[in-house]
Amino acid sequence: MRSRSDSLEFALLGLLTQSPLHGYELRKRMGTIFGPFRALSFSVLYPQLRRMLDSGVIAESADENSSRRSRIVYAISDKGLARFSELTETVSPDTWEDEGFEIRFAFFSPTSSKNRVRILEGRHRRLKEKAEILRGELEKSPVGIDRYLEEWRRHSLESADREISWLEDMIKTERK
Repeated sequence: MRSRSDSLEFALLGLLTQSPLHGYELRKRMGTIFGPFRALSFSVLYPQLRRMLDSGVIAESADENSSRRSRIVYAISDKGLARFSELTETVSPDTWEDEGFEIRFAFFSPTSSKNRVRILEGRHRRLKEKAEILRGELEKSPVGIDRYLEEWRRHSLESADREISWLEDMIKTERK
């Protein structure tokens, strides 16, 4: 996925493959993917939904069950299902970078096993590189470096090592 817009489209299509949803529910579910520190604002969500409506990958309808003012419910179209399928089979370096990987992993089931392994292996390589850089920085830390920066590096290295171990287990499982 080349851009944040592509990542957002992938995630929204993935959510809409599960069921039709209104904007607030889409935003809430995106929060469960990204976590509370990267909340998706409505000023980003609604323009993306408009672009997706214009391209025909989703459709909108009024929610007749809502007791309050009418809400718009978004549903994936046949064109959207084809687009989501195409995106699940696209593997590029940004599918194993931090944000790209989180989104791809949230919707890993529809991805072919071969591509799941490629993505997991790419993420594994990327984290091994990151861990080596962090190890080097910790080993050559100058005397008097801010202790909090050094502690942050140590924490980042421990996190990367844990994820590397987890990825190795996932790769083994996926290859079976």
